Amino acid sequence: MRGLDSILYESIVYLTPTLLCVLGGIFAYKANVLNIALEGMMLAGAFVSVLVAHSHENKLFLAYLAAFAVCIFLGLVFSVLGVTLKGNVIIIGLAINMLVPAVAGFVMKLMSLASIPVKWFSTNSIMISIPVIRDIPILGPLFSGHPPITYISYLLILVMYLLMYKTKFGVHVRVVGENEDAAINLGLNTKKYKILAVLIGAGCCGLAGTDLALERLSLYTNNMTAGRGFIAIAAIYCGRGDPLKCTLYAILFSITNAVAEYFSLLVSASLLLKVVPYVVMVVVLSAASALNRRNSRTRGAFSEN
Repeated sequence: MRGLDSILYESIVYLTPTLLCVLGGIFAYKANVLNIALEGMMLAGAFVSVLVAHSHENKLFLAYLAAFAVCIFLGLVFSVLGVTLKGNVIIIGLAINMLVPAVAGFVMKLMSLASIPVKWFSTNSIMISIPVIRDIPILGPLFSGHPPITYISYLLILVMYLLMYKTKFGVHVRVVGENEDAAINLGLNTKKYKILAVLIGAGCCGLAGTDLALERLSLYTNNMTAGRGFIAIAAIYCGRGDPLKCTLYAILFSITNAVAEYFSLLVSASLLLKVVPYVVMVVVLSAASALNRRNSRTRGAFSEN
């Protein structure tokens, strides 16, 4: 039972930053904007949150605010170049993904540090322990003993679902993504909705990076996101932008990661086991793509009888 509790707890640790990127990134997906800069934005949130906390003792709120602000700024850069100026969003996203670790590495070089610690801050001080639930097997590690952003991510599942399907904004974002010409004919400002969709994802990436670096480790090392942003993109495409389906895929990837991490501590082939989550990601993405293609129906000369 202790092994199961450990796997479940680590699953939530892996899940939170991935889930936040997924929930934010679904709007860009629905608006037909390929935002592959989720990885770089999350890393920027992690770096800035720890850097500010390292430089400003006992001012934790500044770290949260700075991480959110810098990710919104990167979202604006991505939006201006990719949406307003109609640049290649793949190149822009790759540039952000490459630029963030380069800037972070340069700053750490100036500070003569291999990593940035926050010595005055203890992660245990912000963990929320729920008295009754913490003693319940299975439910305890899932819902108790986590930092605030983890509970925010739980709440955002419902919030993003309602925003996507129960508000005028969500309807307009989906219309823009499905048929931009029709949206223009309806009088919608398509660029505005695309930019707002990207900014929602950028803000969520700021929370994801803060949770990963500051709330969980109180430490920043370069490239610590370890591909979580790309895993989030895979979950978004597997779930086709549906908040609930994408969440399930994010949970699947996180559980796989936690199981691989747990067994890597027990066997000698630890490095090999750490590859398993990424193999699972490729397999699931391939299977989801094949299933979606099978379920699609082509009209006209290429339709099947």
